[in-house]
Amino acid sequence: MSNQARVSTVRWRMWIVLLAVAGAALAALVPLTLEDFHLSGTQIGDVPAGVLETSGECRVCHGDFDPEDEPYSTWAGSLMGQAGRDPLFFAQMTNANQDAANAGTFCMRCHVPMSFVTGHALDPSGASLDAVDRDGVTCHFCHSLVDPVYVPGSSPPEDEAILAGLDEVPAFYGNSMFVLDPQGRRRGPYEETDAPHLTIASDFVRRSEMCGTCHDVGNVAVSRRPDGSWRYNTIDERVPDEDPWTQFPLERTYTEWKLSSFGAGAVDLGGRFGGARGPLVSTCQDCHMPTTTARGCYFGRVRDDLARHEFAGAAAPALDLIVAHYADDPAVDPALVAAARARAVSMLERAATLGLAREGGELAVRVYNQSGHKLPTGHIEGRRVWIHVRFLDAAGALVGEHGHYDAAEAHLDEASTTVFEMKVGLSPDAAAATGLPAGETTHMALADTIEKDNRIPPRGFANAAYEEGGAPAVGTVYVDGQYWGEARYPIPAGAVRAEVELFYQSLTRHYIEALRDGNTTDDWGEILHELWVETGRGAPIPMTRRSLVLDAEVLFLDDFETGYLTAWSTALP
Repeated sequence: MSNQARVSTVRWRMWIVLLAVAGAALAALVPLTLEDFHLSGTQIGDVPAGVLETSGECRVCHGDFDPEDEPYSTWAGSLMGQAGRDPLFFAQMTNANQDAANAGTFCMRCHVPMSFVTGHALDPSGASLDAVDRDGVTCHFCHSLVDPVYVPGSSPPEDEAILAGLDEVPAFYGNSMFVLDPQGRRRGPYEETDAPHLTIASDFVRRSEMCGTCHDVGNVAVSRRPDGSWRYNTIDERVPDEDPWTQFPLERTYTEWKLSSFGAGAVDLGGRFGGARGPLVSTCQDCHMPTTTARGCYFGRVRDDLARHEFAGAAAPALDLIVAHYADDPAVDPALVAAARARAVSMLERAATLGLAREGGELAVRVYNQSGHKLPTGHIEGRRVWIHVRFLDAAGALVGEHGHYDAAEAHLDEASTTVFEMKVGLSPDAAAATGLPAGETTHMALADTIEKDNRIPPRGFANAAYEEGGAPAVGTVYVDGQYWGEARYPIPAGAVRAEVELFYQSLTRHYIEALRDGNTTDDWGEILHELWVETGRGAPIPMTRRSLVLDAEVLFLDDFETGYLTAWSTALP
């Protein structure tokens, strides 16, 4: 079939799908169209069906020989490998479609990218997804990505013709404005390989810009005005500016990294991240694809710079939901997912450190962000980090507590402690347009205000730059260069010791119940809630802990932190 015939076929299919979902679109609070979500890059129909192989086909050579290091097993247990099966995503997408018609097509760009190859993304409900789509963020998809910014002498020469063949070439990294090689030629980091298929050496796979393709997300239907506020665009018109910085922030992980010290160059974290890479880390891949010495293919050469395809982040609770829901799915291997979950927990345990001091009648707590982006980062809904403080007397009895979490009720005493999180809301204009109340909201697809963002910035934070990038601190003050959050707690009478613990949580009760109660379309909200209960009600994950004897005004330090906290120690009274 010629490209013209294929495009005509896809357009005909699109009209059929549009007619099928027209009723649902009219029922949405904001009747957006596919035109509102149109973005540059590879379009549906540009890559012929079958050109990109499934991960199962990649497994033949890249799996089943070294589950600790091989690309397939490490990827298959991760949320990247299971993205097309995530119950949390499907519940989120249902509510997004109810709020903004056709939003699901935009959501699937990142979460189910193969749907833009199969064409099933044209059905925003996700009901048309098949096994190919559910393969997640696949091996072949990522290894067919082309850097949209062509640099002569550096970019693979094959990419010039691919970019020239596009109607619109992305000028920015973000919003999944990806470019795929329509021939499916695999790109990797090595000039010489033992592969039986064609490979192209491309440094794009080693750079954070590739990760930024999906990990910077702006609401393309909500643009920033000259006064810095965000407002809805005109319906049925393409976004006036494809720069994610001009769009309401839904995720700014790549931007947070880009504007940090890590984005400016290597940072010495003493081997905290990176595996065998050494103490210096900079790119997303440095931390989330740690280096090891191993084979990437069962018959290939041993390499001392093999990047493990772990993609560990903070997705442990989401992985629990997937295993519970797909217990009979052969594509969900509990052992591989368990290994990925352990890596996610380990990543959380290394993402922060604590500094403690007594200042007169108060306990001062500092949470140091050791990551390359805000803490927490990523999708803004439901994610939070908080400080739990317990004061004990000489007999070890509890005499005071802040940030208590009731596991049975899945309830945090937020009023008594500091919670690092981002919350969004609706302006009076948005409230008038949607009929929803102004102020803080769980309708993320409609949000146009940041109500709170006290998440801890990374090293190199600068207020002006983060404001421009759509990642400002809101409701708190961080000075330029600050990469820690601080809280103080009154020391109760009789307390001789303080125990402090930092917790992370992404499946809060409020969030899960909002997705369930707001769902009027399908059963994903109820399914999610049942899975949430079954898997422990989104139990928080301990990140790090410290204790301090209160009869001396000193800091409790380990070797890694000493260089960063000495200045604070000497400043104490």
